[in-house]
Amino acid sequence: MPPLSRPPQRNRYQWLLSILLFGLLAFLSIAFLLNPQWENEKKYTDAQEVPLSRITQGYASREFKDILIRDSTVYATLKDGKILQSYKEGEDTVSELGWNDPKNPTIVNIENQETRNMLFAVLPDILFFLLVIGGVIWLFRGIARSQSTALSFGKSRARVADAKQVKTRFVDVAGAEEAKEDLVEVVDFLKNPTKYTNIGAKIPKGVLLVGAPGTGKTLLARAVAGEAGVPFFSIAGSEFVEMFVGVGASRVRDLFTKAKRNAPCIIFIDEIDAVGRQRGGAGFGGGHDEREQTLNQILTEMDGFEQGTNVIVMAATNRPDVLDVALLRPGRFDRRIFIDKPDLNARQKILEVHARNKKVAKSIKLGDVAKQTVGLTGADLENIMNEAAIFAAKRKRPAVTQRDLVDAVEKVTIGSEKKSRKLTQHEKDITAYHELGHAIVGHLCTHADPLHKISIVSRGSTLGVTWFLPQEDQYTTSKSKFIDEICGLLGGRAAEELIFNEITTGASNDLERASAIARNMAMKFGMGDDALGLVVYGEKQGSMFAGVDPGMARNYSDSMAQKIDEYVRKIISDQYVRAKGFLVEHRAKLDELAKVLQQKETMSVEEFLVVFDGEQGKEIEKKKAKELGIKSDIEAKEPDSPDEPADDSQAGETQQS
Repeated sequence: MPPLSRPPQRNRYQWLLSILLFGLLAFLSIAFLLNPQWENEKKYTDAQEVPLSRITQGYASREFKDILIRDSTVYATLKDGKILQSYKEGEDTVSELGWNDPKNPTIVNIENQETRNMLFAVLPDILFFLLVIGGVIWLFRGIARSQSTALSFGKSRARVADAKQVKTRFVDVAGAEEAKEDLVEVVDFLKNPTKYTNIGAKIPKGVLLVGAPGTGKTLLARAVAGEAGVPFFSIAGSEFVEMFVGVGASRVRDLFTKAKRNAPCIIFIDEIDAVGRQRGGAGFGGGHDEREQTLNQILTEMDGFEQGTNVIVMAATNRPDVLDVALLRPGRFDRRIFIDKPDLNARQKILEVHARNKKVAKSIKLGDVAKQTVGLTGADLENIMNEAAIFAAKRKRPAVTQRDLVDAVEKVTIGSEKKSRKLTQHEKDITAYHELGHAIVGHLCTHADPLHKISIVSRGSTLGVTWFLPQEDQYTTSKSKFIDEICGLLGGRAAEELIFNEITTGASNDLERASAIARNMAMKFGMGDDALGLVVYGEKQGSMFAGVDPGMARNYSDSMAQKIDEYVRKIISDQYVRAKGFLVEHRAKLDELAKVLQQKETMSVEEFLVVFDGEQGKEIEKKKAKELGIKSDIEAKEPDSPDEPADDSQAGETQQS
């Protein structure tokens, strides 16, 4: 198998440049050492200038220790150390000057300084020459880079990880058991292709992973590559498209060419909807659109795979409704794997996976956290475990405790505490009664979710919050539960009007949610009155996916719209009267609970029931949960051992105001 990716090449000019610099430094050092002027410069600085005849006379009378002739300059050193300086003609020799008497002990030294300074004389020329050579090299390198960029512009930018680099395995992916079962066939084919080809079976050429953001689509693709032990080509759909026409198609061709060369392997295209949208739609050009050309090339490459190439294309998207039908037909992406948000058991397994590399206390209960994180994805759960570890580190604890998980869940689902938000006492009173209005009404509504926790601590954009926590995943909702949920949402506004004879903006979100539930009952679920019938009103413009509701086109008359409005107004009005009746009946308990909540700021369901119903309240809550077919929050919090901390309550689905 050829190498998957070339190692980074050493700059071919690096050694040449290093040698030139080293040679230049050596040249300067040698030239400096060979030049004696630096030694004698200070010695001859204070020399006394005299006529040349004085030097000749002193030589004859043997007054000097030595005479130095440096070019045209003559230095004579007296026996007392004093130095005389004079000048001679350049062509005068020692014999002509009469300084060659062999009987005279005076030493005559001759230095040809011009010859010795030749190195320094030519040094500027050498430096200029080296500068010119360096400039030429830099110019040619720039030209080579530009040519390389031009030639590689259409090359694939896929990131390649070989079999040894991909460490992810199926055991690292929790909460997607059905998806893993579908992908086991892909892994088995990559490991044992002859097992299928001998019998005439063909593995799907394309596998499309569909799921909401954060559900683990990319992680699953890497796990397939890790389990199969094959190279993994990863690229995002947006990386194909550039401002120049034809670049995307060229990159697709190059990607598939590399993949075939390294088969068996996996090509993973993340967010394929960036290039795989419906062709010819609004906002797209004709056949010359760059995105459309890229899609056409992908379709051609996938349909043109030769038998036995053992290259599998995997792609991920959270918008399957916008993909081109030609991309989804058999022979291309002919297998679609839907990855839903994790259920209760899956959430617990995901938390266990993310707790592996963290120090956690032995008494920690991840199952309780899983029950209180309904609707969260794997990425959300990973974030919760990370926030819990951050809390533990900030509090200087040796391991993550249940209390850290409680705070992490509340921070991720609602937001951080707003300690800087200062409320007046009147605002605190309104908030306390508002939240207790939700709690009391929701507690008295038979089909509402069990109460979990009440808090008037400001978090995120809310001044207070009341948790109604389903202990299990629920996939269907009855009309009775919708009505009780509307009643519970209106309990906060009813408490404000009952106690303060005034209403505030605190119930704006409650009214919005209650109106949305009532309108959906009338228009989507066929839960309206006889005048509305079993008809769905409003036509969707597109399809709903990943929790995003598309726009609705009106397909009903004005008279029917009036009946829908009347039904929504009536059901909200009736439930508001019902909620207010609950609070009037239990006015004394409301005041008593408000005093406790204002003092503690946070109230658990046990504390609420002790005040509201006494010890019998716990049995009422258990009975209510039993009627709903779920496990009550009180039963979930009952300690398994006497030393189990009682304050390790946790947050989950919330009803906010």
